Amino acid sequence: MEKRKALLLGDYTYPEFHPLQGIDREVTHILQDWMTVQCSENRKLLLKENISGFDLCISYVDNWKDPMSPQQTAGLLSYVSGGGGLLVLHNGISMSSNYEIAQLLGAKFTRHPAYAPLEFRTAAPDHPVMEGIASFAMDEEPYRFEFDPFTQKTVLLEYELEGDVRPAAWAHSYGLGRVVYLMPGHHQATFRNEHFGRLMVQAAKWAARLPG
Repeated sequence: MEKRKALLLGDYTYPEFHPLQGIDREVTHILQDWMTVQCSENRKLLLKENISGFDLCISYVDNWKDPMSPQQTAGLLSYVSGGGGLLVLHNGISMSSNYEIAQLLGAKFTRHPAYAPLEFRTAAPDHPVMEGIASFAMDEEPYRFEFDPFTQKTVLLEYELEGDVRPAAWAHSYGLGRVVYLMPGHHQATFRNEHFGRLMVQAAKWAARLPG
């Protein structure tokens, strides 16, 4: 079977906190049996005529200050609503500085306490993304979010810190497309965790509608 095509967008040249260097190799390796991954920082790939050639868009974008252009925003929105898959990893939620993209993702980042050991718990064991995923522990940045109340999302994973349980992953449909957000992804060690690797594969396959 011919592999599907994924686009991984991030920042090589001017990342604020999370460079794509190294992460690109990890993502490519994790998905290699199912997808070929094109890694780039070129936001013009989000334009409608460019993104249409991909089965999945993966965001590791690390730009918290400058919203995407209206043309890039329209390209991504039409791509997902028309049936495309979107997988957002960790800081990729920085795209939500644009209100249209915040609604697409279902939430926006608010802040995070210091990097810490976290326990991740399965919140939706019957969802295809969570098949065979048990609770696991990992050191990560505990992102916090403000959810869009209009988006009908399924929380897939939660984490506990200092007695509080908060969402760490969710999934929903958007038009004809599918969106998954995974909070972990601060550094390369996260992607080498076997539980997270499986979670990312299943998230990518569900978003891109690949058969199990």
